[in-house]
Amino acid sequence: MNKPKILVVEDDRAVRNLITTTLETQNYQFHTAATGSESLLEAVSGRPDVILLDLGLPDMDGVEIIKKIRTWSNMPIIVVSARSEDKDKIDALDAGADDYLTKPFSVDELLARLRVALRRSRFDSQQAGEAASVFHNGDLTIDYAAGCVYREGQEIHLTPIEYKLLCLLAKNIGKVLTHNYILKEVWGSALPTDTPSLRVFMATLRKKIEKVPSQPQYIQTHVGIGYRMVRMEER
Repeated sequence: MNKPKILVVEDDRAVRNLITTTLETQNYQFHTAATGSESLLEAVSGRPDVILLDLGLPDMDGVEIIKKIRTWSNMPIIVVSARSEDKDKIDALDAGADDYLTKPFSVDELLARLRVALRRSRFDSQQAGEAASVFHNGDLTIDYAAGCVYREGQEIHLTPIEYKLLCLLAKNIGKVLTHNYILKEVWGSALPTDTPSLRVFMATLRKKIEKVPSQPQYIQTHVGIGYRMVRMEER
């Protein structure tokens, strides 16, 4: 079995060494880049399975790198940055990042986020290869062809908006979707006044798919950022 290839884009030598040492102990292959231009060259030539990306690079901002890569590839990108403001996280996620880890970080959390990204990448490949029309996650099943949703084999009746929300989260399983992204995909606009409506629909969706809505398993909230569907095997 081929070892996953990770591209580490980090200009701080100490942080870069910490990450690469961690990857080496877990038997990952890795390449490194200290600038934005190097990272783009490595992304094109090396085709890594996941990119770990710092935003504060000497020659260009990491968000611009994400935007450039997203014009030709859907490879998972995990931002690892000292920027901790919600706006920075939203900008990176809206540009196409899959996840956002704030420095300082624990090695265990970094590896966990990496495993999630690799699983999503494999899932995307399987979906593309099989042109799957049925989605399974734990006790939850979506039959895209029939437009039906089941929990533990029992059909759940969703409104059109709830169904769109669930399908959007399912097709991006493991990826954090910002409020703006969800609003644009489901409603076609992203006005600030629409966010309360999104929260209401998300609450009603949870009541229907979660066994204990107050302790959701499937849909994870990232406060101030958005939502993510969790793959049950992560638990």
